[in-house]
Amino acid sequence: MNERSWAGLALALPALLVVVTFFVAPLLMSAVLAFRGKDGGLTLMHFEKAIEFYSTDLLFSGAIVLVSTAAIGAIAVAIAGYLTLGENPRTVAILRWLYRWPLFIPFIVTAQVMRTFLAKNGMLNHVLTGVGLLDPLQAQSLLDWRGIVVAFVWKQAPFVTLLVAGAMAAVDRQHIEAARNLGASRWRVLFEIVLPQSRRTLMVGLVLSFVTMLSVLSVPLMINPNSPTMLTVDIAYRINSHGDYAVANALCLMSLALASLGAWFYLREAARKADGA
Repeated sequence: MNERSWAGLALALPALLVVVTFFVAPLLMSAVLAFRGKDGGLTLMHFEKAIEFYSTDLLFSGAIVLVSTAAIGAIAVAIAGYLTLGENPRTVAILRWLYRWPLFIPFIVTAQVMRTFLAKNGMLNHVLTGVGLLDPLQAQSLLDWRGIVVAFVWKQAPFVTLLVAGAMAAVDRQHIEAARNLGASRWRVLFEIVLPQSRRTLMVGLVLSFVTMLSVLSVPLMINPNSPTMLTVDIAYRINSHGDYAVANALCLMSLALASLGAWFYLREAARKADGA
């Protein structure tokens, strides 16, 4: 290796050490504990126990995250599209200022806000009752799977919107103006010209959100801790109530398998792009 290669390696070494120490090493330790039996040999007993007790929660977690990801994508495209193509400067300015607020709020605060907002006697039902859209006797709590989805979407949509809006802003305006001059509507310009050129960025944001939501504990724990719930709650329960690190690590690897689906989808699309180039 020449001097420049050693210099590059020295610059990358701190980052590599952080990745190995805080990500690779814990992952290997988790895998060892998940597959090791009481006698020290290899076993699938912990995975069998995890599937027996928590298979419903595994499916529930996957469904919640998929629904939330789809909603986040739709909202991000709608907001970013209006920021790019909107014709009312005042509305665009207000929306640009307003949509970013959830970015600065931690998940645990988001969960507490939603507990107050979505409860049976919460702000949402009070507002709907006040404007005459809901009878007080029909008010119901949304502190179940719907509350988890609302919390995830409210928290993560601004992040994806910020990425997509930046990608849409980089699209050549001549393409947009040419389409508008030919009579294309804003919706057609968005879905046939702007969005295809921003699709990669949208996919990156959705994959990052997908993985992030799988790792959140505070939202499902505070909004819907009852069965079925998400795997993060089950992991915390196995550790705190039973001290069962083996099954907890098995659940962690199952959650990692779910997260890897998002990574696989992203890598497949990236490979297609590379082949097309």
